[in-house]
Amino acid sequence: MEQKDTAHEYGRRGFLKALGGLGLAGTVGVGWSGSVGHAAELASGAESASAPKGAGKVKFHLGMASYTLRKFSTDQAIAMTKRLGLEWICFKSFHLPLEAKPEEIAATVEKVKKAGLRLYSGGVISMGKAEQVQQAFAYAQAAGMQMIIGSPHPDLLPLVEEQVKKTGIGLAIHNHGPGDKWWPLPQTAYEKIQNLDRRIGLCIDIGHTVRYGADLIKSVEETADRLLDMHVKDITEATPKGTTCPAGRGVLDLPALFRKLIEIGYSGVCSLEYESEGDDPLPGSAESIGYFRGILAVLSR
Repeated sequence: MEQKDTAHEYGRRGFLKALGGLGLAGTVGVGWSGSVGHAAELASGAESASAPKGAGKVKFHLGMASYTLRKFSTDQAIAMTKRLGLEWICFKSFHLPLEAKPEEIAATVEKVKKAGLRLYSGGVISMGKAEQVQQAFAYAQAAGMQMIIGSPHPDLLPLVEEQVKKTGIGLAIHNHGPGDKWWPLPQTAYEKIQNLDRRIGLCIDIGHTVRYGADLIKSVEETADRLLDMHVKDITEATPKGTTCPAGRGVLDLPALFRKLIEIGYSGVCSLEYESEGDDPLPGSAESIGYFRGILAVLSR
């Protein structure tokens, strides 16, 4: 069997058998019952599967969208991200407030660096007014972020482009599926930005895309040249009622997604946004990261 057909052949749940052959099945066990510490330890295994040096064709990184850890302090969010073996992190305002003073931003950034993490972006940041656009870019610039994950009002895109050119900071528009009046789908944003500065692109939220009823792989294909970031997860059903669940237990074809990302040469970050179990997100997050790494290990064989 050709390598390019591996993900399709195994499917979502059949991947567990392939992972077992690689000695990775423990990282993604569907019946997870171990301690949080054990879960995190297992999830940090198979490190080569999430880094370009370990999988020749894989150019993207796994990361953490800190909304996952929204009920925990900044220090706890940093520590939990490290326990998952991740390096890249996107801070939601819970962990670095938009209103923070420059010295407060600098102190938080220093904590991130000391922990060995990379604060590559902030968001999702809503921008309904011009002053919110300016605030977001000043905030990202002060924190040394390379990108903003944002939801700007469509009428503010000219101002967004102006700020991108002024600061060199990119902006990835986040689609939020059902109920999002501005950007329900990646294609909705793509149509509006295709003639703007190429540093203005998309953060595809794969769960919200499928909850809206769209074909995820087709969405990635149609917007690939503007794909800057991704929020990855699994969901219980492909309807507006779908909710986040540990990766591999839901309806998303994650092997097919990662195979497509490898095919298009995606080189950004796939940040886990685990929205369920806000009081205790680490077990589900660990299971999800382990599953992601297992898929990549199989695809890179």
